[in-house]
Amino acid sequence: MAEPLNLPPDIFPPFPDMAPGEVWLVGAGPGDPRLLTVMAIHALRVADTIVHDALVDERILRLAREGAEIHFAGKRGGRPSPLQRDINELIVAEAKKGRRVLRLKGGDPFVFGRGGEEANALVRARIPFRIVPGLTSGLAAPALAGIPATTRETNHAVILAAGHRAEGDSAARAWEALAATGQPIILYMALAQLDEIVAAFLRGGLSPDTPAAIISHATSTDERIVETRLSDLVRDARSNAIEAPAVIVVGAIAGLRAVLASGMVKP
Repeated sequence: MAEPLNLPPDIFPPFPDMAPGEVWLVGAGPGDPRLLTVMAIHALRVADTIVHDALVDERILRLAREGAEIHFAGKRGGRPSPLQRDINELIVAEAKKGRRVLRLKGGDPFVFGRGGEEANALVRARIPFRIVPGLTSGLAAPALAGIPATTRETNHAVILAAGHRAEGDSAARAWEALAATGQPIILYMALAQLDEIVAAFLRGGLSPDTPAAIISHATSTDERIVETRLSDLVRDARSNAIEAPAVIVVGAIAGLRAVLASGMVKP
């Protein structure tokens, strides 16, 4: 069994025990294992059962202690995936066996990660749980690409939005309303509905020349970054054969990459 992390106590408070029958909902960050939190590494080293999603890098799973059971529970848009109900039942059942359960999710469990739904299921089952935040890809991927979420010169707010529920008149009106704020919009899971979203943004008042960027497979060896503008976003996503997972940035902040990226040291 792997030993819990042993770090200088004058800097790090003692790490909490993961008690038998307890569930930790942990964010694994955008992919690169170097971007894990130390609390996430601690959890990996002590958990009996790990239930992970499709966006958790396989190198991260190699940090699991010897003998830990590892369950894949990935949900990918448009592909056969476990139902959320089944995932909830799995983590509850494992906890009721008295196992230390780590529910490991790409990014942050509470940012488009269904962590809230899983936490509710644990409350109903009277299972104790802990939340360990992670770096959400919507902020980390642009930052690593030279796109700050905010600057004093460009914006006083930033919008994080999930694009996979983009169909229908009510959704179109919602996208138009977001565009009307004039604030940068960072999209998760938006490739499948990108045509509809872009059209709504234009109807909502965004200029066709609004800077945009796509970051696909952030922090991995397959990472690809496309700089474009709103009117060309759909065309450039297709011509570059961009695949999920991808984060899309629309707004003035996307244009800052042209300046900042040239001086950035590669990860």
